[in-house]
Amino acid sequence: MTDSQLIREIKEGNLECYAELIRRYEKKILSFVTHLLRQAHLEHIAEDICQETFYKAYKSIHSFRDVEATFSTWLYTIARNSVLSELRKSRNSDVYLDDTLQVPMASPKTLPEQVLLRNERESMVRLAINSLPEKQRSALILREYEQMDYTEIATILDLTVSSVKSLLFRARQSIRGQLENYILDPHLDEAEGMNR
Repeated sequence: MTDSQLIREIKEGNLECYAELIRRYEKKILSFVTHLLRQAHLEHIAEDICQETFYKAYKSIHSFRDVEATFSTWLYTIARNSVLSELRKSRNSDVYLDDTLQVPMASPKTLPEQVLLRNERESMVRLAINSLPEKQRSALILREYEQMDYTEIATILDLTVSSVKSLLFRARQSIRGQLENYILDPHLDEAEGMNR
């Protein structure tokens, strides 16, 4: 069943279908929320915010119209807004890319020097991303790490597609400026998140 079919079933009273939507998206939403909370040292409330996200979505499911957005985009928007609300309450409005985001395992054939260079590069990229303004940082995380398209990001951030493209362009330019020495090094010119 597609998300739209499940939502239709839920709207018609088949509430068991909501469990399937939770199963499909719980890990992704929890991961997204945890990444947004980690640098604020609030990752311990990630599960609560994830549950709150699904509760809010359930309470509003009858107002959801899949002609305006996909369910996943709508859910990420609710999750982001819940995180930002919690960060405002905590008086810590900075959302950062944490240092555990999708770091692939090194191949056993990789030389130790290559592993060290890669780890250093990833650390520098994370620091550069964390220094970005909140909207640029969120757009970049959604695009590069959550693999969302421009339309989904625009919906989540409540912006136009052209604004998202502009945010991403400025974010990448800023990161390139901060990492200029690494980018000029031919061994490090494919920094994570800089190849799009």
